[in-house]
Amino acid sequence: MIRGVDWGQRLEMAAAWFLAFLWAAPLLYATWAAFHSMDFVSRFDLTAALTLDNFRSAWKVAPFARYFLNTFMLVFMTLAGQLILCTLAAYSFARFEFPGKNIAFILVLIQIMIMPDVLIVQNYLTTSKLGLVDTILGIGLPYMGSAFGIFLLRQAFKQVPKELEDAARVEGAGWLSILLKVYVPLARPTYLAYGLVSVSYHWNNFLWPVVITNSTTTRPLTVGLSIFGAPESGVNFSVISAGTLLAVSPLLIAFLLFQRQFVQSFMRSGIK
Repeated sequence: MIRGVDWGQRLEMAAAWFLAFLWAAPLLYATWAAFHSMDFVSRFDLTAALTLDNFRSAWKVAPFARYFLNTFMLVFMTLAGQLILCTLAAYSFARFEFPGKNIAFILVLIQIMIMPDVLIVQNYLTTSKLGLVDTILGIGLPYMGSAFGIFLLRQAFKQVPKELEDAARVEGAGWLSILLKVYVPLARPTYLAYGLVSVSYHWNNFLWPVVITNSTTTRPLTVGLSIFGAPESGVNFSVISAGTLLAVSPLLIAFLLFQRQFVQSFMRSGIK
């Protein structure tokens, strides 16, 4: 019986390592190709010389500096809008009573089950009427009213003891002061977990940005990288791999540096 359990654990460990290798294999190959010349893209040789020329070429061929700026602006603008709107909506659902509250919350839950890509046509029509086509605000606007964020923060706010709010009211605090000084600090792990999900999603989002953007001044990294790596661009695979590493490196570095904080925030927020 003990041996059976031991073998079961070993099989689980082997399967976990195998799946991890499958997930990391494309990134490992891109790393190899990025640091070697084109001659070694399809030939593995440990004695092959390392080079940074591919990164220099990628940075010169494509406006990566502009793509990085656009992506940072998009990610943090969208996150700021989400945190403001979701916090206000979640607090309303958690603590206020108003007609149609349950129906409105059911509609929010239904929105979670709808893929954003289904609404691309309607989002484009709305963005076009607002005159926001080919703007960074137009890319982020459809995602600011996040149903997932509202649900997550509502659950966090409902766990805050009502006695803390009552004590704050006795001290003369209004609803906004209570929200900012009582609820928001206690929901910090949930905010961090949601922020990580939002940043990673919008950093890697491709379909909506490629539909709504037309110029270099607004394209994020994902769209710029797809154009940079297109066959008609004539760029070799080593340079494309270098561009790929440039695009994903900020998230990878952030995860490697703060992985313990990431895991703890997800555990405390209840996201499994």
